[in-house]
Amino acid sequence: MNKTTKNILYTIVAIIVIALIAYPKIPKNETVAAESDSKEATKLTLDAVVVKKEKLENQVNVTGTLLADESVMLNPEVAGKVQEVLFDEGQYVHKGETLLKLNDSEILAELEKLQYTKELNENNEYRQKQLLEREGISQAEYETTQTALKTTIADIKMLQSRLNKHYIKAPFDGVIGLRDVSEGSYLSVGQRVAVLYKINPIKLEFMIPSKYIRLVNKGDKLSFSVDAYEENFYGEIYAIEPQIDPETRSIRLRAKANNPEGKLYPGQFARITLILETIPDAIMVPTEAVIPELNGKKVYKYVDGKVESTQITSNIRTENRLQVTSGLNVGDTVITSGILQIGLGMEVNVNIK
Repeated sequence: MNKTTKNILYTIVAIIVIALIAYPKIPKNETVAAESDSKEATKLTLDAVVVKKEKLENQVNVTGTLLADESVMLNPEVAGKVQEVLFDEGQYVHKGETLLKLNDSEILAELEKLQYTKELNENNEYRQKQLLEREGISQAEYETTQTALKTTIADIKMLQSRLNKHYIKAPFDGVIGLRDVSEGSYLSVGQRVAVLYKINPIKLEFMIPSKYIRLVNKGDKLSFSVDAYEENFYGEIYAIEPQIDPETRSIRLRAKANNPEGKLYPGQFARITLILETIPDAIMVPTEAVIPELNGKKVYKYVDGKVESTQITSNIRTENRLQVTSGLNVGDTVITSGILQIGLGMEVNVNIK
């Protein structure tokens, strides 16, 4: 063995001896800390939420249809030729306004004739009354003259009633739709002329499941939207059908909404949001934290650095959250991620959201 090789061996032996002497002097707490850091690094870090009370609006989303507040088909009570159309299509008209006139010349002539007869009978009645007072005629003769006058007056009233049927008038304020007749056309009794709509306010009809009937009352507010506008409209329930539909097990409701600008039209499809009740102190958890089981539901809690499970009961479900009615208390930390990776007693880290 040459000198160089010996020097290398001596150096290696010296290093080993120094290491053996120095090892017992390494602080034990540094070793423990290193092991702890290694263990901490292997723990899962999961998302979690801290349970607290919050306001919950229990709402139902349904669809419905808009209806006119009032609508009526305009048609004549008597047959005749259209003499004059007094409205424009799409026009707003007022109650009592004359919209269409049928030929009334024959009735006007008859009415004029009766007016002359009435004047004659009035004069006869006056003269007969004077004679009766002077005992120039009998009571029976006077009553005959008086009856003739009364009969003429009744005939005039009847004829006036017939004359009124030759005019179609607006039964309420509203907007007239498209007309189906023209001047000069002959109308039969009941033939359609046009439809009159009252659209301010406008009605909204919809149905909800009968299980919500105890939560719905007249005066409840709702919001809705229609395809034509990117805005919400608001209404109020004014009527509830007193019978549940036996086929759908739903109940029909109607609401009214202001429509001063005429944006809403009868027949439109509406998407409705109805708030059934407001719970001021509900406990809510994300739906992804809830684990369904054969006998109910459970969630995982983070307690003193470890995973625990608890059975819960629930009530109202929103789009992504669930109301817990028992099993959790305010301040509990509920794990919301990594549900399939954890088990009871497992040590984890949490990231509170």
